[in-house]
Amino acid sequence: MAEGARGRFSTYNQRELREMVPDCCPQEQVLRELDEIAPHAPFLSLGQTVFWDEPLKAGVVLQATHRGRPRKLVAGVHDTDYFAKLPGFEGGDRFQALPHNDTTTKNLWSAAAEFNSLFGSETIPTKDKLHQAGVRLNFVSGARQGLLDELTEAWGWKGVVSTHSESKITAEKQLGPLFPTLQHTFRWAVQESLERIQGPEKAQSQAISDRLLGLTCDHSEGPPDFTLSQYYQKLLPELYNLLTQGEVEPEVTATSQLLRFNRETVSLPRFDLVRLFVDSVTRTEAAAAYDELVKGTDVYTLSRFGTGAIPFDLYIPGVGRGTLRLGTRGGVVMTPKPVGFSFKSCETLEELAEIIEKRFGTECVLIGKAITLIGMLAREHVFIFHEGASSYVKTSRLLHQRLNFTGLNPILRVTYHPWDALKDVPGWLSLPEPWQKPFGTSEMSTGSFATRWKEVVRDQRQLLEDLSKLQRPLDLVRYLQGAAGGHWNCLANEYDGRAEVLTKLRATIAEFKAKKKAISLQMKELKRDRAAVEKEKGDHWRAKIFQLQPTEQDYAQRDAYEERLAQIADELETLGDEWLAWQVRQDEAVTDPEVQKANQRRREISLEAEMTRLRLAREAILASEGLEKSGHRPAAWWFPLVSPDGTWFRKTIEQADYRLESLT
Repeated sequence: MAEGARGRFSTYNQRELREMVPDCCPQEQVLRELDEIAPHAPFLSLGQTVFWDEPLKAGVVLQATHRGRPRKLVAGVHDTDYFAKLPGFEGGDRFQALPHNDTTTKNLWSAAAEFNSLFGSETIPTKDKLHQAGVRLNFVSGARQGLLDELTEAWGWKGVVSTHSESKITAEKQLGPLFPTLQHTFRWAVQESLERIQGPEKAQSQAISDRLLGLTCDHSEGPPDFTLSQYYQKLLPELYNLLTQGEVEPEVTATSQLLRFNRETVSLPRFDLVRLFVDSVTRTEAAAAYDELVKGTDVYTLSRFGTGAIPFDLYIPGVGRGTLRLGTRGGVVMTPKPVGFSFKSCETLEELAEIIEKRFGTECVLIGKAITLIGMLAREHVFIFHEGASSYVKTSRLLHQRLNFTGLNPILRVTYHPWDALKDVPGWLSLPEPWQKPFGTSEMSTGSFATRWKEVVRDQRQLLEDLSKLQRPLDLVRYLQGAAGGHWNCLANEYDGRAEVLTKLRATIAEFKAKKKAISLQMKELKRDRAAVEKEKGDHWRAKIFQLQPTEQDYAQRDAYEERLAQIADELETLGDEWLAWQVRQDEAVTDPEVQKANQRRREISLEAEMTRLRLAREAILASEGLEKSGHRPAAWWFPLVSPDGTWFRKTIEQADYRLESLT
């Protein structure tokens, strides 16, 4: 990497770049800068699945080529991460495709086999978001068991998980047992998307859907040990070809190949970051810098993995993946069943490579943990990330700075605008149910969708804010009356009528409570008098009678005390009877059939209103946050399905925003 060029990465948006360089396209500006900084580094597209946005990154290669700045694309399957599992989930199948909600599948995570249909994303209308919109979740969930399972579910998304407890990375996950669930889920996503497409172009879309499903079947054949990673590597060129009509031919690989670690590969720049944590001269300092950086975050310090741990895992074929720990005379790989190895000396990365190769063979893979993987591969490649991808980049950058680890290529960030690009695509769309109310229709032209979607996002965000301000059930009912009309006019009037009955009841009860309170105050005063008389009586007994020679007057005084106490007891009994009488009248008022009916009906209307607010809030979240999220990361196969002639893909990649992000 050219020194001096680093640090000049573009942080401008399109408008700013047009103002600065009016005759230069913003993409051209960024690509030109990339040529200055990293002239020979290939682009790297790395994804755990081929069914999401990774093939869309071919657009960057196309744009670079069309502008006379061709660059090779390495398209890799990130197959060294674990395949998702959800042990104990009900169901007898070894693999299941599950939706993601905020209740029964709250802890679900699936990346190697996740699918989304057109407009879908992993946007969960969480209980927290619904609560922020004012929804009384306890009220609703108490009355409708299981409703939150459905209404907190991400629309148009499913992830395939293993229901067994085994931990295997994608590189060793056999396709055979998994394929039926994988294919069934992809078919669901394709068919759901096809239902969204209307108009005369649908016949062509149907042909594309048949081709997509055919590709996934045709490439599923392999030897008995054929893995999911190998399957994805076979599919990748086909998906790129379908999207670009053969204009982009990537070099297909996987992290299990890129990061293979042995005596032959140890000198590759991708292992330079590892060297800092292995070489005896820098090991202690590097580990301390790492621990200091991650302390207080959700990333574990190295001590959590055991003595001598470094922030890299070793994958041993047939054994598994685990943290690598290095001691003075030996090491341990923390695979599901830890395996050890001994050595006389391990002072350098080259010595470690020789030790690993002799003990475990040439096919081991050395993988950076969350914040070290990027620094490994960015030594030789330019990552293409969509905006928001890889939440650990900031921490990785800080680590590189603390270690003074330079020579890294920047990340090329891409922001897509697929919904805007639909303006130039002829066709009609049938909107999914959660989008119909926000858009005010069930079907619209692609051009109208492109024109309206941002306005809908703004409106739905405003709706969420409006809903959050409605604290009283009466306020919510009246809001729905004004916003929706229809049967809410009738319900609002009925709610008001029932409220009159309950208002009168509250006034009556308030009167009864006031009577009871006055009686209670009298009884309290009498009890104070009784305590005073009893004290005087006791004092008189000790002063005039006990073991003394009392007079007739003394006995008369004692009788007076007894009479006063009896009088107080009678008055307390009378007041107690009066209090109970008022309580009986209060209970009768509350349990009056007419009042009970009014109260029950009012509760029913309140519940109906709250359920309506819940559904409105869910739709608003999906139509705002969900629509933006699916636009940031659209599935690549959507484009030929919706626009078989390639217009949507072409316009999307032409209108994309680029920026460079430094890793040092």
